[in-house]
Amino acid sequence: MSEPQAHLLVVDDDERIRSLLQKFLIRNGFLVSSARDAAQARRLLDGLEFDLIVLDVMMPGEDGVSLTRALREDLATPILLLTARGETSHRIEGLEAGADDYLAKPFEPKELLLRINAILRRVPSARPELGPKVLHLGDVRYDLERGELWRGTEPVRLTATEAALMRIFAAQPGEAVSRERLVGDLGRDEGQSQERAVDVQITRLRRKIEVDPRQPRYLQTVRGSGYMLAPD
Repeated sequence: MSEPQAHLLVVDDDERIRSLLQKFLIRNGFLVSSARDAAQARRLLDGLEFDLIVLDVMMPGEDGVSLTRALREDLATPILLLTARGETSHRIEGLEAGADDYLAKPFEPKELLLRINAILRRVPSARPELGPKVLHLGDVRYDLERGELWRGTEPVRLTATEAALMRIFAAQPGEAVSRERLVGDLGRDEGQSQERAVDVQITRLRRKIEVDPRQPRYLQTVRGSGYMLAPD
């Protein structure tokens, strides 16, 4: 049996771009719904489940960053932001709000396709073959088999990128992982901007793990080496 098609939601106020993206992604094997603004996107999200959201930042009314921040309160669906070229502040703000990746306009459709596929590959949880099944991080525990983070009896929602980072760190607890390797394992292009994006995701992840994210006990910075998960 073939794998089910991933269902994408494209949100952009530009009808021409929205239509072109929808046709391109359908040709490449996806189911695609589209919305012209945040309000229409919310209505679709209330009734349907999506595997990934492609979201324009600059929209009238509620912009893409604000919508990302609101959705992250109860939705873990991966989000790829489309930003204006050179708007570094928008990209960083979007990542801090919970986006998994960004792509600057104008872009090649092939690059969008590569980024979408890279994000979707991060979503399934890996099943480790050796080692403990649960890592304890103070009041938080990480289930390696399920790829889930729990605080007591409450699940901690992770974005696709945060879940991917946890799998990378949990595969080698107590060992530093370089920023360069994290960029590569997350399927991103090399460069300082991507390393900065990883730093932002680490900051967000620390907020979900640490008692005091400013003085991390479990997701530590190892000077000159990268980051390390140090479970109890």
